Amino acid sequence: MKTQVELGARVRELMPTVRGDLETLVRIPSISHPGHDPRELRRSAEATATILGAAGCETRLLEIEGAPPAVLGRIPAPAGAPTVLLYAHHDVQPTGARTLWHSDPFEPIEKDGRLYGRGSSDDKCGVVIHAGAIRAHDGHPPVGVTVFVEGEEEWGSPNLGKFLARYGDQLKADAVVLADSGNWRTGQPGITISLRGIVACDIEVRTLDHAVHSGEFGGPVPDALTVLAKTLASLHDEKGNVAVKGIATGTADPLDLTEEELRKQTGLRPSVRLIGDGGITDRMWMRPSISVLGIDAPKLTESTNQLVPSAKARVSMRIPPGQDHEAAMQALIDHLRSHVPWGAEVKVEPRGAGRPYRVKTEGKAYDALRAAFKEAFPKPAVEMGQGGSIPFVFDFAKAFPNAALLLTGASDPFSNAHSEDESVDLGDLERSVLAEALFLQNLAG
Repeated sequence: MKTQVELGARVRELMPTVRGDLETLVRIPSISHPGHDPRELRRSAEATATILGAAGCETRLLEIEGAPPAVLGRIPAPAGAPTVLLYAHHDVQPTGARTLWHSDPFEPIEKDGRLYGRGSSDDKCGVVIHAGAIRAHDGHPPVGVTVFVEGEEEWGSPNLGKFLARYGDQLKADAVVLADSGNWRTGQPGITISLRGIVACDIEVRTLDHAVHSGEFGGPVPDALTVLAKTLASLHDEKGNVAVKGIATGTADPLDLTEEELRKQTGLRPSVRLIGDGGITDRMWMRPSISVLGIDAPKLTESTNQLVPSAKARVSMRIPPGQDHEAAMQALIDHLRSHVPWGAEVKVEPRGAGRPYRVKTEGKAYDALRAAFKEAFPKPAVEMGQGGSIPFVFDFAKAFPNAALLLTGASDPFSNAHSEDESVDLGDLERSVLAEALFLQNLAG
């Protein structure tokens, strides 16, 4: 086995290769949302297999009908050593409006020590962290390694259960590293211990058979956009707390997050106040939140003096650990139906759900991870929650009930995952590779 100093020197030597691998993946627009070219997902899977193969894995693509290909990489365990499953995903979110990006989302560029590009932090950096950690051990890690990289996480992993059912025997492990989370701050690692779940639905309201003149009939006749606006406004009380009844709430460690830091992380405009009651981490991790993700209605450039007959919105609610996702979906639907004003017709369609999850952080694997972080990073690891949802964690917990689940990643609060100008800090990328290489060695004992 290599010493910590030797592993650190080896990782430093490998970083041009790790960065080159990440740039290769970022250049592939592997968007898993419907309407985008599925051939790019296959190209991304093939590039991932090439990277893992060069690191020392025996690789192949895993196929399920109707799903983008996943990638399997394997290195057998030395006699008596445990096996670790390393997870990441090679698909990415759509870019949104390209005009909001300061550079081409699929042409990686470095600025101020960060590498910018779609997928640079979520989650193609996870792929290269795994490959880099294996390379740090020259392709012969002291434990068995299985790498599983799926291609539809950003679309909710709808076929992950099928992959685990079909290929589960090849994925069994003593510990599972899920590299799709992030760090507490740049330079300070995080161990994610809780995740909110998610429920989402589409609501459509209708007031008219067809549009009519707004001047001639406005007054007694309501338009659908006003109806929709009043309905959506009912989802929060005056303080900004979620007004849907029956949703669980809890408390979280406040850690040392201040409102000033949160404002800087999010770019909150100076005049905008925080909403809701409770501590900041309570509201982000252990209380529900509701967002209106989109509205179908006439654009300003297409609007005219008419009463809009129908309007539609997508509503997303994050739910804390301890909340049943099916009950939450029903509560959200019931709330929307009961708050549509003036007798307007309403139709609500569920769009999917993901369970919340709380991770147990005891045992040999977590001890090995904490020790690795202590050696690789300048600041100690923080046990933190995540306000976002990672539905696949429940699938892994169900498939491998006796394996330790460890949620990590190289992103930080400034990575802008799912938004424009996504990036990863290159220093944290190096530290994350080293931490995973040390973890593999620590776990081997």
